[in-house]
Amino acid sequence: MKIHLILCLSLSLSVVSCDVLQEAGDILASSTTAPALSNEEVIKGLKEALNVGIKNSVNLTSVSNGFLDNANIRLPFPEDALKLKEKALEWGLDDQVSKFESTLNHAAEEATKQALPIFVNAIQNMSVQDGFNILNGGNGAATNFLKNQTLAQLKAAFLPKVNEAIAQVKLTEYWNPLASKYNSAMSFTGGQKVTTDLSDYVTDKAINGLFFMVEQEENKIRQNPAARVTDLLQKVFGAARN
Repeated sequence: MKIHLILCLSLSLSVVSCDVLQEAGDILASSTTAPALSNEEVIKGLKEALNVGIKNSVNLTSVSNGFLDNANIRLPFPEDALKLKEKALEWGLDDQVSKFESTLNHAAEEATKQALPIFVNAIQNMSVQDGFNILNGGNGAATNFLKNQTLAQLKAAFLPKVNEAIAQVKLTEYWNPLASKYNSAMSFTGGQKVTTDLSDYVTDKAINGLFFMVEQEENKIRQNPAARVTDLLQKVFGAARN
């Protein structure tokens, strides 16, 4: 009887000991998780991520054919002048159309060379709440925040650079003959003439293209640890994935 009692007590103690060990193990495991991020680390990490994305994006788009050879951001013939393109091709002006489209993209490429300081200045003011919302917002959240906060200012600052680029690559020299010939034909047929503002068109498309590239870079950092090129990015975005 005593032996049976001793065996029962030993079994009970073993069960209790297992429970205690399990609980201790859980506590130990939780204590080894990554420490909570400070507000300062979140803001610095997000700014660093945007700076990395911006620099990579500008480097990719400002080179020769950076827009032209990228199907995702390539500037097409202006949408409101597609009838002009159709007529120009009918008239056998294929080379002029091709040169215009190429030069359109070269204007965007030239303009983006001036974009980096504009974007860098735009990300300096970010609240703590904005930071955590962006960190936990998923793919594109930082880029969307940047776009929503700065689009109007970027366009105002970017437009003069586009005008300089248009003059530099002589875009209007390819556009004006096409538009003039088309508008002259419309004068006889009563069709609608084209009045495309090339500066606005290139500005909008170039900015949209840059934001597209920035978002691609942001998502790389979120999804791919190899793209987190600093310790801070590893810490901030590594914590966000947990």
